[in-house]
Amino acid sequence: MHEKRKPTRDSKIYGGAGAPIQHDSAHKHVAGEAIYIDDMPEPQGTLHVYFGLSQRAHARVLRLDLSAITQAPGVVGVLTSADITGSNDISPVGLGDEPLFATDEVMFHGQPLFAVVAKTRHAARRACALARVEYADLPAKLDVAAARAAGGETVVEPLRLVRGDATRALKEAPHRVQASMKIGGQDHFYLEGHIALAIPGEDQDVTVYSSTQHPSEVQHMVAHVLGIESHSVTVEVRRMGGGFGGKETQSNLFAAICALAARKYGVAVKCRPDRDDDMIMTGKRHDFVVDYEVGFDEQGRIQGVHFVFAARCGYSADLSGPVTDRALFHCDNAYFYPDVRAVSQPLRTHSVSNTAFRGFGGPQGMVAAERLIEEIAFALQKDPLEIRKANFYGTDSRNVTPYHQSISDNILPELVGQLEKSADYGTRRTAIRAFNAANPIIKRGIALTPVKFGISFTATWYNQGGALVHIYTDGSIQVNHGGTEMGQGLYQKVAQVVATTFEVDIDQIRITPTNTGKVPNTSATAASSGTDINAFAAHNAAMKLKNRLSEFAARMWNVEPHEIVFSGGQISAGAQTIGFAALVKAAYMARIQLSATGFYKTPNIHWDRAAGKGHPFYYFAYGAAMAEVVVDTLTGEYKVERVDILHDVGRSINPAIDRGQVEGGFIQGMGWLTTEELWWDDKGRLRTHAPSTYKIPVASDLPRIFNVELVEGSENREATILKSKAVGEPPLMLGMSVLHALSDAIASVGDYQICPRLDPPATPEAVLAAIERLRK
Repeated sequence: MHEKRKPTRDSKIYGGAGAPIQHDSAHKHVAGEAIYIDDMPEPQGTLHVYFGLSQRAHARVLRLDLSAITQAPGVVGVLTSADITGSNDISPVGLGDEPLFATDEVMFHGQPLFAVVAKTRHAARRACALARVEYADLPAKLDVAAARAAGGETVVEPLRLVRGDATRALKEAPHRVQASMKIGGQDHFYLEGHIALAIPGEDQDVTVYSSTQHPSEVQHMVAHVLGIESHSVTVEVRRMGGGFGGKETQSNLFAAICALAARKYGVAVKCRPDRDDDMIMTGKRHDFVVDYEVGFDEQGRIQGVHFVFAARCGYSADLSGPVTDRALFHCDNAYFYPDVRAVSQPLRTHSVSNTAFRGFGGPQGMVAAERLIEEIAFALQKDPLEIRKANFYGTDSRNVTPYHQSISDNILPELVGQLEKSADYGTRRTAIRAFNAANPIIKRGIALTPVKFGISFTATWYNQGGALVHIYTDGSIQVNHGGTEMGQGLYQKVAQVVATTFEVDIDQIRITPTNTGKVPNTSATAASSGTDINAFAAHNAAMKLKNRLSEFAARMWNVEPHEIVFSGGQISAGAQTIGFAALVKAAYMARIQLSATGFYKTPNIHWDRAAGKGHPFYYFAYGAAMAEVVVDTLTGEYKVERVDILHDVGRSINPAIDRGQVEGGFIQGMGWLTTEELWWDDKGRLRTHAPSTYKIPVASDLPRIFNVELVEGSENREATILKSKAVGEPPLMLGMSVLHALSDAIASVGDYQICPRLDPPATPEAVLAAIERLRK
């Protein structure tokens, strides 16, 4: 049961939209009672499957000897490409470049070659080591530099965004800076790793429980591999223990192998890789090399920009096309470029195919934009915040993006001004300069950075969602929709919207597991659109039922439907009143349908990739963060002392959940830009594949003072669900403030004369290297 709280938004119900109630599974999470796939009772006779992985980055497979595996204890069988009854391809974009099993050629270290099916997971995993594989090594392109040197083969057609004449603007600008930067990748490090359980049914049917953000894609991929129709595959997801984009396409591999084995052996099959193998086998946030040139005037206003975003995409396309596209979409962050040319280079490399990650390429573009600001500030010896404000987008002018979309909802100047004042930026910056002048070893830094993030799938067809709502005769309500729950509170927000629509307490609403048999053709829960799309679809279904009940009550009381009022669990018209449950029971007796589907598609969006023009985003989310750090210049170690955040979530459906998303997003973004370093050796082997070598932020890394506020009185100017704004991805980029605060501290070593050019991740080693570089 939910804690009873005061009604919100002039409502008489508890737990409706606007109520800061806890996540519906919060108590289960902390008590260990939340059921994940590995907690589900296994059907009798369940088998376990484990992948055998390539030990080369690029090679021909001369011989694959699996005979010793079949003799190992507990082994039931071995699967290879020869066992696939459909297609040996799980490419999410249909390019046929991502086999379930490699055959004659392996393209990255860790690529699946075969899979062992055994009575226990331990037996399957141990047996994989018994394979004997002979390779003939081939040249391997392991990173951006190698891919460029080998000719720059791309996994998809690059994107070009052009507005104005950047070449002319750069040539005529009073000042120019040209350089390059590297931006590191990031592992998703979800608490629950990848897992799937497939249960065969009658005929060709199979039910798959998958830890996935995209149940419909898993459904289609399983059908594709098995060679059956999608109607024979049902995928269900109750919850994930984190996703962050890493379970948008990467779940296909594990679901498909379970379904293939279940089909062959006629029993349930589960797959759960170890954390090490999970990290080795699955894609990450793309790392980039960004070449940039910026021209600007004496006031620091940008005149022209040229960008080249080169990404290590991996051996197949996966989602690298739209990810690198979105990097270009956000290469402006909050700033107007009068003349701009930005080009992507989605490079094919012999590494695991990189994939979606919270922000989907946008963060890398924004980091590059902030580097331009820093370069200008140091070149002109000005406060970076002054340069930021001088280049902010306007609303009536200076408001056209590099992709030719006009911005009409910009609130950043006011938002940043409010944070600058409330967090006392000017006074603190002056005090930090004085501190650094008096302290040769310990240095402090401060930075205030903005965020502008576009909301919508740039693949327009994904901007749609469905829902199914049932009302039972006791007045309880069941909702199913196409979104998936990964800890972000989507189920809770949808329930609050439905509760508000019917004007009943939230305890009467139950959200059921996402299931492709209930709501078909779902979009991935991604692009920060989960609530925008699915809550609106649920609201539309609920409104159909509410209108039916209103019409029935109007006939019952001989009044007009518009006279019927739903309020506080009661339905009334004048002096006549009936409880919600009583009305529902009466409607059932009168044979009124108490089930409805809902559908929503995002309006006013379009995109022409070939032209590099369109209106790909329905609206923008805004925020800003100010960070203060302290750095030991002898070791490069540092602490984040204080962070102040002001973020716009529109008219919040649940302020408690939204605040949690802002806090968590900031910490994850800070981790990406500071401590989370992915490192491959010269043979293409990932060496940071466990928490012992890959450092995500922990409790002690949190800012000592952490002030988070949501913009008060804000409403989305577009007709989103209850005027709310997306909050999944935008807060991640608030972490840029820490990177630039570190840069500010480092710059003090050189008396603020030289741009430190601190590339992320800013590990202590990288910080120390930057300090030594400035000292020279």
